[in-house]
Amino acid sequence: MSTVHITRLSLSNFRNYHAAKIDVSAQRLVLVGPNGAGKTNVLEAISLLTPGRGLRRATFDEIAFSEGHGGWAVSVEIEGALGLATLGTGIEPPGQGMQGAPITRQCRVDREPVASVAAFADHLRVLWLVPAMDSLFSGPASERRRFLDRLVLAVDSGHSARVAALDRSLRSRNRLLEDSQADSHWLDAVEHETAELAVAVAALRAETVQRLQAAISARDDGSVPFPAAAISLAGWMEQALLAEPAVAVEDRYRDALRANRSRDAQAGRTLDGPHLTDFAVRYAAKNIPAADASTGEQKALLIGLIMAHARLITDMTGSAPLLLLDEVVAHLDPARRDALYATLESIGSQVWMTGADPAAFASLAGRAQICRVDAGMITAT
Repeated sequence: MSTVHITRLSLSNFRNYHAAKIDVSAQRLVLVGPNGAGKTNVLEAISLLTPGRGLRRATFDEIAFSEGHGGWAVSVEIEGALGLATLGTGIEPPGQGMQGAPITRQCRVDREPVASVAAFADHLRVLWLVPAMDSLFSGPASERRRFLDRLVLAVDSGHSARVAALDRSLRSRNRLLEDSQADSHWLDAVEHETAELAVAVAALRAETVQRLQAAISARDDGSVPFPAAAISLAGWMEQALLAEPAVAVEDRYRDALRANRSRDAQAGRTLDGPHLTDFAVRYAAKNIPAADASTGEQKALLIGLIMAHARLITDMTGSAPLLLLDEVVAHLDPARRDALYATLESIGSQVWMTGADPAAFASLAGRAQICRVDAGMITAT
């Protein structure tokens, strides 16, 4: 097994950092400081080295330093399975690109342009856990789908592009259905594409959930300090793909789309498909929905899911993913906190953690690099 290490992180005009640099010398790095100092901003910067809009889902222009020129940049130097590499991403200041062109971020590997951030997956895979996820199990299904798709993306870097393509195809179908005189040939063509994309998205989700559940079950022997989850997908297509050929499921969905045109036109949206699938999570030991567990139990279940997924990625790729844990230990008792640190060590990932209280990380003394964050300044302690 190999481990990816960020050895240096550089920020330029990013959030509340005009310029900042962290030289990393440890497997675990802890950022401590008051609320609003910029600890989460550092984790967000690293999360932007994966497809999507990062752990805050911010638009690219929102990320720029308020007193800067409107552009921003994130760069990391890493050591991994492919050796040394430099990854960088960011946007140019307004006015430096083509007039009227949409804002797009540039991506570079070893300072050479690459087509997209998906190219970084050859060097780095990232998982994160942030306070906004605390309501995951009791919140809307859309948030659980987004969480699931992040898990899938860590396995297949092309997944987000397929999800986005499916969303575009569904919007195209919905627009056609708004016209009562829509050309049926156009609808057939759009529904053909929609069915292909839907099955591709659903199949990878189903495979990932199946693999993750197997990984959870294999370690459900009391040795894991966090409760085991029982996970599944509440969607007919994902269930069908576990037993039927993909082409048969694709044909069935295409027939359903054609049969339900009138219903979907009235609703103004497509009422069937993997864009409505829910990621179902149960507290296995108590056999109750995760939403019915206590707040502390839900947090522990979520941590357990992320840890299990990190192990799964390590087993599948031979390389441990990077973990970003924002304020994760704040509500853990000392015993569970130490259990988390032990679990992280056994996984082998490089871990970036944040917290307002330095005492929460006292047991990591000598085993972690501690940095103080205050008003956009990062200093070693």
